[in-house]
Amino acid sequence: MNNYDYIIIGSGIAGLYTALLAQEQGSVLIITKGDIEDCNTRYAQGGIAAPIGLNDTPALHFNDTIKAGDGLSDPEAARILTDEAPDRISDLVRLGVPFDTVNGSIALTREAAHSVPRVLHAGGDATGAHIERTLSNRVREKKIKVLENCLVTDILIDGGKVTGARTIDLRTSSALEFGCKYMILATGGAGHLFKYTTNPDVATGDGVALAFKAGAELTDMEFYQFHPTALRLPGVAPFLISEAVRGEGGILRNVEGYRFMTNYSSQGELAPRDVVARSIVFEMRKTGSDRVFLDVTHLPVSVVMTRFPNIYKFCSDQGLDITKGLIPVAPAAHYMMGGVKTNIWGETNIDGLFAAGEVACTGVHGANRLAPNSMLEVLVYSKRIIQRTAGQQGEDHLHDIGEARYSLKMEDLPQPDVSPSLRALQDMIWNKAGIIRDKAGLSQARTTLAAWHKRLPEPTDRPSYELNNLVLTGRLLVESALIREESRGAHFRSDFPRHSTKWQKHITFTTEKT
Repeated sequence: MNNYDYIIIGSGIAGLYTALLAQEQGSVLIITKGDIEDCNTRYAQGGIAAPIGLNDTPALHFNDTIKAGDGLSDPEAARILTDEAPDRISDLVRLGVPFDTVNGSIALTREAAHSVPRVLHAGGDATGAHIERTLSNRVREKKIKVLENCLVTDILIDGGKVTGARTIDLRTSSALEFGCKYMILATGGAGHLFKYTTNPDVATGDGVALAFKAGAELTDMEFYQFHPTALRLPGVAPFLISEAVRGEGGILRNVEGYRFMTNYSSQGELAPRDVVARSIVFEMRKTGSDRVFLDVTHLPVSVVMTRFPNIYKFCSDQGLDITKGLIPVAPAAHYMMGGVKTNIWGETNIDGLFAAGEVACTGVHGANRLAPNSMLEVLVYSKRIIQRTAGQQGEDHLHDIGEARYSLKMEDLPQPDVSPSLRALQDMIWNKAGIIRDKAGLSQARTTLAAWHKRLPEPTDRPSYELNNLVLTGRLLVESALIREESRGAHFRSDFPRHSTKWQKHITFTTEKT
């Protein structure tokens, strides 16, 4: 085996930023199943939240984060996030990320559920692309080894400790093994569980599946955030219409032209994402439509074109001038708030295995992520991972909130009428475990997924590995959603529409002991 101090799986902001920190401590290998640019980061429009404004403080940012988490955010994890945020933003500036400025100061905008403007952006709505490009250029400058078109199929464990990764070269189909002291999962989310998603094709739950099969704990998998406003046009894949558009004054209207959000929340368009997404669904059902509209025609044309150049151009390419016409939108799966359970140093329950970014569940987001805390979480916790591997000591900190633990069983169920396929999986998860859920739909999905999980053939190529990973990830999501008999944050059960103090705790899954 080729041996490295660090193996990092994934090439988004989590993988690239962690690699740049890790290379100061030892040898680094990044493994990515596509090329280095294939990641969610480049599609992130809104920006990064950080309490750096004159009227802002870490305490205020902390309070907003905890409130959004709806009773399940870990206070210590959130405190670390907001306290360390300014230093991590300084790191990005030193790396060369070109944040937008006004009169020499970093420009800040406001997004939903933030009490003050604290969102940094670059190139208007091209923040993710600028950060990804800056970091990937630095990785190339540092000559960090990047293995592209290589899929990790197994995490190698010996005596409870990570020893390496088993991979398949997607161009030659040859199997390769690599050894390491530390492995960092940075594989992103699983948006392609759903029929409608803002995520690129690479978001197939690979890290969740790898970690779970290796014996890692998975937690909060029922909490999946749906972005309220993705472009909804026939024949056009969902395209994110940033929450910052509403932050700048965009108005949601139904197909009859009526502004409806004030009927659902006193915060109107700036209500938390879960509230806005459900409100849109209710309004679409009420009007018999598959979309609503986002209206920015009252905003100055110069503001729309300079603040949202990518959104303007994409819509223009589809024949829609958003400065003159309404933007057709509907919710789409956007961000996985649960994932591989870590402590405040990014460590999992497996020695030497860490997780960073969307695949990790640090406890920050709880039941509902405060956008855009996710890129900030990457910066703060990736730094802490490398500090830990470099020998920094400190309290591990156990989550203050309770936990219910379950194991996932391989059940021998009859094959359902529908054969496993990506399309069938996406339709089922969207319809049975999407924005609004109930016991009947979740139970049907549970039975089908359990049967597929038992009978899927051994994967041999990227599509079959991804389908296997999505089925396992889907099982974890559905099982968790079925267990949680309440509505909290992004998890809404129409048969249990209210909070329950009984369920102010995390649901954690582990592999079944044999």
